Amino acid sequence: DVQLQASGGGTVQPGGSLRLSCAASGFAFSTAAMSWVRQGSGKTVERISIINPGGHTGYLDSVKGRFIISRHNAKNMLYLQMDSLKPEDTGVYYCERNSDGTRGMGTQVTVSS
Repeated sequence: DVQLQASGGGTVQPGGSLRLSCAASGFAFSTAAMSWVRQGSGKTVERISIINPGGHTGYLDSVKGRFIISRHNAKNMLYLQMDSLKPEDTGVYYCERNSDGTRGMGTQVTVSS
């Protein structure tokens, strides 16, 4: 069965950095377009970033220049490097398989002074 497990969240001060990881299993990860999505305190879900199988990426405007999505197909891993974090980045982050919206367990990111 498909499993997606995000990790790497935590509490950081504004301006800090975190690196999220997502371990994928149960499907052909290397051929899957993947995303990181965020559910903020208002419960709105935003698609933060997307990466296709070939490595092409896209970002929500509010995170451009601060976040970098990447993947390691041989390890079935998805990553999100987050720098210059802001309080509005706070939320639960999930990795998502784009084809059907499958998400696994998320990881909490809190940016607070």
